[in-house]
Amino acid sequence: MSSAPVSFQTAHRLYVKSLYKRSLKLSLDWYIRRDLWRQKALDIRHQFELNKNVTSPKELQQIFAKTEKQLEEFAHPDPYKLPMGPEGTKWERNIPPRMFDH
Repeated sequence: MSSAPVSFQTAHRLYVKSLYKRSLKLSLDWYIRRDLWRQKALDIRHQFELNKNVTSPKELQQIFAKTEKQLEEFAHPDPYKLPMGPEGTKWERNIPPRMFDH
């Protein structure tokens, strides 16, 4: 049983959503305080809105390449990790001891 092929519009929409989400998550590595981050999030949203009506495949390819390059350049050398998440400062702290059956 095979799934139906994904249309270009659907694939395009998913890719743009992925870029947008990655942009927001990356910006959170640089702005931990939400009140400061909010302005950066609005700037990112504005950049995406500017290109909302572009339909030319060549232009889209250039925009995607530029965005990917910006994300690569903007990557934080020490990204923020949630304290209770994997590799966070409190990860597996105070875990209950193993109980062995004898």
